[in-house]
Amino acid sequence: MHTLSALPVFSRLPALRCALTLASALLLAVSAAQAAPTGLLNDTGQTQCANASDALVACDSATTGDAGTRPRQDGRFGRDAASPSKVGGGAAGFDFTPLDASGNAIALTGSPAVPSATPRCVKDNVTNLIWEVKTASGLQDSSYTYAWGSNAGIASCGASVSPCNTDAYIAALNAAGLCGETANDWRLPTRRELLGIVHNGMTTPPAIDVNYFPATQNSGYWTSDYETGWGWYVYFNDGITNVGRKTNSNYVRLVRSGQ
Repeated sequence: MHTLSALPVFSRLPALRCALTLASALLLAVSAAQAAPTGLLNDTGQTQCANASDALVACDSATTGDAGTRPRQDGRFGRDAASPSKVGGGAAGFDFTPLDASGNAIALTGSPAVPSATPRCVKDNVTNLIWEVKTASGLQDSSYTYAWGSNAGIASCGASVSPCNTDAYIAALNAAGLCGETANDWRLPTRRELLGIVHNGMTTPPAIDVNYFPATQNSGYWTSDYETGWGWYVYFNDGITNVGRKTNSNYVRLVRSGQ
């Protein structure tokens, strides 16, 4: 008796087409259940420009025009300068929707609009990513730090996670089902993703919109990017990025794709 792999390729085409159709259907089902990131990037949050004395001023043509003393600065361009309409709220060109612990949108209040209650997660309406929001205690305590990946280190994360590394924390947050998550897809963000919520226009740290991301530390947060023995992190005191040994302790803010 011939097996499928022993038959000529043309004889196998109907079965192969069937398998490909099934695989495509499964991919479509996964896509329908969990939308992918948009591939779009946030602007920087910088809405002012530096004059000839390096003081931050309004981005007028005399200073930042193409013939100005400091031409073509970031504050002239992008969503920040365009003042776009938003689905949610947020400073500058950011567009955030705050979510409660079940994943439901929290109402906004005031002008500029801020969450009417402390969020547990935040959906970025530009990138279609959902971010965890740190808390004052418990599993997501904002003071907890972790070694990168499965590494052991000098990190400190209380009794909720053991060992204190990012792999264990990811598993714990997935098990908690935060903000309606059911696909076990909380993960470390890439460097580019995490840089996407840095607010470079802030004049005092942390460099993030604290109305939507309270309890943010002025320190390093791990990303999924790494080199041999080293992991990349984003520093939320001023938005720089650097590498540290994987056994070092840094903070963590997990992310997942939106719906």
